[in-house]
Amino acid sequence: MDESPKENPLRFLVTGSVYNVRVETIEDPPMREIRYLDKLIDELTKGRPMENILHSENPA
Repeated sequence: MDESPKENPLRFLVTGSVYNVRVETIEDPPMREIRYLDKLIDELTKGRPMENILHSENPA
């Protein structure tokens, strides 16, 4: 039985810089996944809501 958390399917919508590297330009898949988490943690500690961090695909 797999009880581990699943990856957020919208994680690819996370954009911005972590350690002066644009998350969306990282080509190595494992490193990109790590940087997604780094960016999420960084933004959450700044008090930003998850909805603002995971930008919508079709902004209004």
